[in-house]
Amino acid sequence: MADCCQDKECELEALRARQGSVLKAVLAINAVMFLVEAGAGILAGSTALMADSLDMLGDSLVYGFSLYVLGKGLRWQAVSALFKGLIMAAFGLFVLGEAAYRLNNPAVPPAEVIGGIGALALLANSICLWLLWRHRSDDINMHSVWLCSRNDIIANVSLFVAAFGVWATGSWWPDMAIGLAIAAVFLRSALFVTGRAVRQLKAAG
Repeated sequence: MADCCQDKECELEALRARQGSVLKAVLAINAVMFLVEAGAGILAGSTALMADSLDMLGDSLVYGFSLYVLGKGLRWQAVSALFKGLIMAAFGLFVLGEAAYRLNNPAVPPAEVIGGIGALALLANSICLWLLWRHRSDDINMHSVWLCSRNDIIANVSLFVAAFGVWATGSWWPDMAIGLAIAAVFLRSALFVTGRAVRQLKAAG
């Protein structure tokens, strides 16, 4: 029996080590991409790029907190998921504020910048999603992390739509529309993640 328990404990430690390595890798990727996208978004005046860069920043914070709660039990995992949901909601609201600012200060962002940075972000997030895939069903902590990464892919693909729309119309509206769509994804995911986290916190007592 002792050997059995010891084996299970070793398996859990090995799983946490693998999860930790993956989280460190995706944290580093997202932190670098936040700096790249934020800089490009500010210089280009792109709501879509700013929205996606905030997603990268939020994910970096999420991955850092997820590292902290590894192996801390269901209650801490639920707290982590709740934290992620609140971050998603905050950034969604920030993007809505950025969109309101752009309505009063319209400018046409360069389509080639949106498309180029979008391609780089898509590559980075595809790597993150691949790294997280095998851990998506481990627990609520890793599932919410994987969900963040999946949302990133959706946001990145939408940047190509924004770039094409700006190029085809010569207008800033496609960029604005995609920025708002990304904000909607943030807010929808925030509701799902926070709802699940609250239910688990109640179950944990």
